[in-house]
Amino acid sequence: MKNKIIDLSEIESMDRIYRINLINSVTGFKSANLIGTQNEYGLSNLAIFSSVIHLGSNPPLLGFISRPAVIPRHTYSNIKHSGYYTINHVHTDIVERSHKTSAKFYDTISEFDECNFTPEFSDKISAPYVQEANIKLGMKFIDEYEIKENGTILIIGKIEEIILNEAVLKDDGFVDLQEAGTVTISGLDSYHSTDKIHRFGYARPFAEILKKW
Repeated sequence: MKNKIIDLSEIESMDRIYRINLINSVTGFKSANLIGTQNEYGLSNLAIFSSVIHLGSNPPLLGFISRPAVIPRHTYSNIKHSGYYTINHVHTDIVERSHKTSAKFYDTISEFDECNFTPEFSDKISAPYVQEANIKLGMKFIDEYEIKENGTILIIGKIEEIILNEAVLKDDGFVDLQEAGTVTISGLDSYHSTDKIHRFGYARPFAEILKKW
């Protein structure tokens, strides 16, 4: 198979859509999550994000990237208003509905209604969970950092609550995402199920890595 070399000057001169597809897919598989928020008038909002990342376990912090706020960003503004949001894993049974939330709905329209999802609330989090999701995280806004190179915003939140099926939570704390049906995204619009290859034990220098599961 012949390799193709694409340099920066070629990337910068590409058609906009071609470049977006290339750069979004060449980075590899990403998480698929629905972020639920509520505005100051009590209207629930839901949007799909592929940028949720683990930042640390103690305290339990997650981050995600919000695009530049040069136009109204409903998720961002709702989080800044209320201080809370939810992260809900997309699974195989809700992929099509989840992708539909990426459409640019007016702020007077709830994606829960338009995309046929059910909002649910807990006593701890004043933001809507997706009832249909198998793994749900209740988040409290902690801080934000502007990425000056492109104007995007890194949102940092602390996990306040985890809701998941007991069957996917293993004895050592491992959450079996495949058993939960969690999917991944490549590019902007390609969704994938997963197959676990192996689960290994903790890696130590000069020691054999024993297969654990």
